[in-house]
Amino acid sequence: MAKILVGLSGGVDSSVAAALMVEQGHEVVGAYMKNWINTDNIPGDCPWESDVDDAHAVAKKLGIEFRVVDLIDQYQERIVDYLLEGYRSGITPNPDVFCNREMKFGVFLDYALSQGFEYVATGHYARRREREDGTVDILRGADTNKDQSYFLALMEQHQAKHALFPCGEMLKPQVREVAERFDLPTAKKKDSQGICFIGNVKMSDFLRHYVPDRPGNIVDTNGKRMGRHKGLHLYTLGQRKGHGVASPREGMAYVVVGKNIEKNELVVGYDEPDTRGLYTQQCVVGTVSWVNKPVTSKRKIEAQPRYRAKGEPIWATPREDGKLDVKFVRPQRAITPGQICAFYENGVLLGGGIFESIEH
Repeated sequence: MAKILVGLSGGVDSSVAAALMVEQGHEVVGAYMKNWINTDNIPGDCPWESDVDDAHAVAKKLGIEFRVVDLIDQYQERIVDYLLEGYRSGITPNPDVFCNREMKFGVFLDYALSQGFEYVATGHYARRREREDGTVDILRGADTNKDQSYFLALMEQHQAKHALFPCGEMLKPQVREVAERFDLPTAKKKDSQGICFIGNVKMSDFLRHYVPDRPGNIVDTNGKRMGRHKGLHLYTLGQRKGHGVASPREGMAYVVVGKNIEKNELVVGYDEPDTRGLYTQQCVVGTVSWVNKPVTSKRKIEAQPRYRAKGEPIWATPREDGKLDVKFVRPQRAITPGQICAFYENGVLLGGGIFESIEH
């Protein structure tokens, strides 16, 4: 029997994670991570109060202690500030991946260990495997449609050792069935969408509140002025809609293919393999961390360049500065600086890093 702190978000997945840990006979406490309150009246739904109520109701149903852990200051410092600084500098950061490393398995795990817990359990669709040498691997979730191991790409070994993913071996319909079996209050609750713990807030609304618009020209790949943009931080590479530039080619829309930070220009072009800036094979990945055994020499592994993307074969070559030179076997569309690249081998999450630069 282990002493486990379950991160109860108010959703069905974490609720089932708690139920399964109780069923297995562990000493379980549920805790809601209070990370964000929409005090600035940003348009959108920030349902933290109802989520706390739902999490509390689940804990009561399971007969376990429930806590609210206030991490608002740490979330502002480690996630919100990182997110805003990234957009201000022209990159497209991924707050969800950093939230797992810095919050759930960062300050929240530190809190758990300080309180005498051995593990933090979450509702992630990922799997955990102990090796004979005592180390721990993280694997893709059994449900390929819900696999969330990508969001754990920046976790390190000491975090993986104290992490449990009770839902990882199940398919989503099975999780719903377990929730019904335990008669959990969240059994029929819809899955949440939005920015990490901020809620159902449009990213553009969130950014506009903190990062002032900085209009500039929209140009084509030849430098011809095509229109005006509201601010480079509001657009992403590969974006088809929302830039407001009509294409003269019937059936061929313009997409965002680049950002010229120095000139404050948004570059649009056609979604074609030879469009400069949109497709690439080589890039540099920095801020690299490894879940278990690091890649120390040139090796052919798999890379997942974004959530919902398929794993792609790459050649990964470690550099002396700790970064990785990554060469995709096939050209990839819209590789974006600031986004996370997760590395895999035979379904095992090796680690991950941040796309720093793209070679064209």
